Amino acid sequence: MIPGDGLGPELMLQVKTVFRCACVPVDFEVVHMNSTSGEEDFHYAIMSVRRNCVALKGIIETNHNLPPSHKSRSNMFRTALDLYAHVIHFQSPPAVRTRHNDIDIVVVRENTEGEYSNLEYESVKGVIESLKIITKAKSLRIAEYAFQLAQEMGRKKVTAVHKANIMKLGDGLFLQCCREVASRYPQITFEGIVVDNATMQLVSRPQQFDVMVMPNLYGNIVNSICTGLVGGPGIVPGANYGPIYAVFETAAKQSGRDVVNKNMANPTAMLLASCIMLDYLKLPSYATTIRTAVLASLKDTDIHTPDIGGQGTTMDVINNVKNHINAVN
Repeated sequence: MIPGDGLGPELMLQVKTVFRCACVPVDFEVVHMNSTSGEEDFHYAIMSVRRNCVALKGIIETNHNLPPSHKSRSNMFRTALDLYAHVIHFQSPPAVRTRHNDIDIVVVRENTEGEYSNLEYESVKGVIESLKIITKAKSLRIAEYAFQLAQEMGRKKVTAVHKANIMKLGDGLFLQCCREVASRYPQITFEGIVVDNATMQLVSRPQQFDVMVMPNLYGNIVNSICTGLVGGPGIVPGANYGPIYAVFETAAKQSGRDVVNKNMANPTAMLLASCIMLDYLKLPSYATTIRTAVLASLKDTDIHTPDIGGQGTTMDVINNVKNHINAVN
């Protein structure tokens, strides 16, 4: 368990509370790493995940005012553990007012290269070159992951998001790899869409999308749009998968510093992320118990937190979740 910055520590306490209530057979090794942590803390956190193979993580902020030598800890975390697939399932939530209904989109984002390669330099004074790295091996890997996931979930379509009309080599290679993998899944419809059109289509008719796969930066943008479409950062969980390790967190990357210690934070996203973790750990009965309780609480508009239009508190939600769990047990 890596609480991270902002709301992370208090949300992790709520996860522990709910796990105790549900008698979940999981012990947490708590590792304190945040935006101010040094190299030693970072490497200790990496060692902890390598030892346990699974982590529940809060948001670790990146201060863009720091010198270029300071790299994003979250980015380093993903690359060090080869967490190449960032997967978020966006669904219209019960009893939460949103502009669109019936959204059911799975976004698969390549997590280890692209614009996040941390390769920038000043070639001549006043000219910065920032390298976007797209490789065939990693493009094929993420495309295969997306199509395999679509097949397992019984999905009918995979959409590759790209900008191959302008970046003909880099995004062209990504699109080519997606087409190559698509040819091995004839039962699944494949389409490509330019990233700017994809964002417009998402906010106008999101129901047309099923599974979406894309390089790193586009994934970050599309995830933020989809999070807004289904109710905001307080209710959407996310997961990062690699060949060996898995890290679970909220979908949104805002740390929520403005509501720290105010009993206003929505714990739904972190609780649902912990449920995905329990499924991954092959503890489906506990995952189902907690997920059912969380979704039942979400249907109760009297305890909606301010982020989704209510006046409820964090503890209102947690107590309601615990009541549902106790009723089942």
